[in-house]
Amino acid sequence: MLECVVNVSEGRRLDIIDELAASCGRSLLDVHVDEDHHRSVFTLAGDVDAAAMNLERTAMRLIDISTHRGVHPRLGVVDVVPFVALSGEETEQLRAIGAAQLHAETLANEMEVPTFLYGLAHPEGRSLPEVRRDAFTKFQPDFGPREPHPTFGATAVGARHVLVAINCELETNDLALAQRIAKSVRHAGGGLPGVRALGFPLESKNRSQVSMNLTDLTMTGVEPACTAVRDLARAAGTDVATVELVGLLPSAQLARCSGQFIEWTGLTADRTIEARVSHAGLG
Repeated sequence: MLECVVNVSEGRRLDIIDELAASCGRSLLDVHVDEDHHRSVFTLAGDVDAAAMNLERTAMRLIDISTHRGVHPRLGVVDVVPFVALSGEETEQLRAIGAAQLHAETLANEMEVPTFLYGLAHPEGRSLPEVRRDAFTKFQPDFGPREPHPTFGATAVGARHVLVAINCELETNDLALAQRIAKSVRHAGGGLPGVRALGFPLESKNRSQVSMNLTDLTMTGVEPACTAVRDLARAAGTDVATVELVGLLPSAQLARCSGQFIEWTGLTADRTIEARVSHAGLG
């Protein structure tokens, strides 16, 4: 089975988010809404291509990227569309790659939106951070126009392995500290393998946040990543106030967590991909 995790640049107008969610039909497993990031994450399974296309059509009708303001980097209204093989088997990986490539081409042709391939869907495996940094300069779109759509912007479409997105909210509004901690834990800074991390301000809470994507769960799981952030925060005289899961996580990741960690974070079995798939009757 394929999963698709569509990231949309809207996290404040709940009526629009509800309409976007409804457009996904029974494929929708989860919606995560973030006011400060001004971003919502829609986790889909089953007929993911059709559900994602319906979501994108609805987003084009309701959202204008030219008026968007939020702390999270973005390419467009529908910012990122990764296709994920949940089983990890080679045949499913190939299916995810093919689905991503076809989806990128269809989106570009139907809606005249520039699309950039990334991850396993790109022949050279370029990363999402590379696309964000070099879109329309070093890299031209793989499909569609050579300039951003005036109201929709552009979209990155990829295929990747299962990852976990998780945020650690600090008990301080010290953004510089959050950025230092993010630099310390992320792989590119010599930190934890497979961890991407950024520091963000949370204006609605007057706090700062370390936001992480755990891209290689065999190397760094949820508990080691969050514990590392907590240790660095405590060493700086503060602490982690809350841990926030963005979307869902594999049940195997939850099983690796200690009871103490689960109690601290509040993670429960109903936040797993497997539980939501079963509940939706898609398994």
